[in-house]
Amino acid sequence: MKKLPAAMLCALAGVACGMPAHAEDGQLYGLLRSRDLTPFGFLRLDMRPAHAVSIKPGSFAIETEVAYQNTWALSPEVEDYLTALEGSGRRDLGPAELQAIRDLPGENYLIDLELALLDVTFHYKISNIWTAYLIASGVSYQGGFLDSTIEGFHDTFGFSSFGRPAVTRNQTNLIYDLKSTQYASLGAPTDGGLLDPTIGLRYTGWTLPGKWHMATEVAVKVPIAGRRELLSTGRTDYGVQVSLQRKGQHHAFYVDAAAVYYDGASQVSPTDAQIIPTLIVGYERMLTSRTNVNLQGYISPSVYSREETDLDELLGQKYQLSLGLRHRRNNFLVTFGITENLQNINNTPDIGFQLGLAWVPLSSMPAR
Repeated sequence: MKKLPAAMLCALAGVACGMPAHAEDGQLYGLLRSRDLTPFGFLRLDMRPAHAVSIKPGSFAIETEVAYQNTWALSPEVEDYLTALEGSGRRDLGPAELQAIRDLPGENYLIDLELALLDVTFHYKISNIWTAYLIASGVSYQGGFLDSTIEGFHDTFGFSSFGRPAVTRNQTNLIYDLKSTQYASLGAPTDGGLLDPTIGLRYTGWTLPGKWHMATEVAVKVPIAGRRELLSTGRTDYGVQVSLQRKGQHHAFYVDAAAVYYDGASQVSPTDAQIIPTLIVGYERMLTSRTNVNLQGYISPSVYSREETDLDELLGQKYQLSLGLRHRRNNFLVTFGITENLQNINNTPDIGFQLGLAWVPLSSMPAR
């Protein structure tokens, strides 16, 4: 088997090559790199958080991320309607229920689905300060398996059922009855497929005082296959990002600020072109020589405006909190993260997971 370049293997594992190989030194990996999985505006360009490692000039690296989320989001009128049906048991939503929702006063929506995303990122280090990257992504929409777990959690802690017990578990239902669109899909709307690729360029040549480091990057989402329902808006988005990192011996603070020109969408739930800012603030701590913990918060405005809807649930800011754990064992690095929505719970996923597995070469990390 052909031996892979050491720099590539280090980057695969999120390890900075050339750092001391003593186990007690530990490593810092940066923010969790999963993107926002909110169904509303999911197809827009979303700048991934910057990492805290680098690769050797002239070499390349590959990152992989698998993310999974469960969304049950609905308007107040739909919640009241479904809650009233709970006493008569679960049901598949059909034409009768769809018409009843459309007959409710005002605007309404129901998003009931689970989504799996695979990101593969190819990095090429052009020089000491320039890195190019390409992100290829695939998505699958499905009913999933988390409904019973989430309902059990709500029951245990006395939270509202939010109308879940009126609907058959592990199904996919999308209903929009907004002033800008009427769309319904009772069942998987698509088998999934490839999303638009993202091409980016990162610059790290800034000089800051003390322990601060800064990276800037630009990126573009390219609709290479045209408009595809729930896979591509068919439009080109552009983004810029500034990342600040302050690394200590055993911990680090991170701030990522991004702005994306989102060219809007004309399908399923249309939205206008606009500039969308995003802020991510995070903290990383070495718990042991092999285990790190991450805590980070995400805030971004909705893609909707008053022209599309007057529902506060869809117009509100998106707040999400992520907790992640990274652990090295022998030549493996395992990453696990969990994301929970905050405050505006009807415009973000109920819960999301991130899972990664990377191989750490023995030349860079001692076996343990």
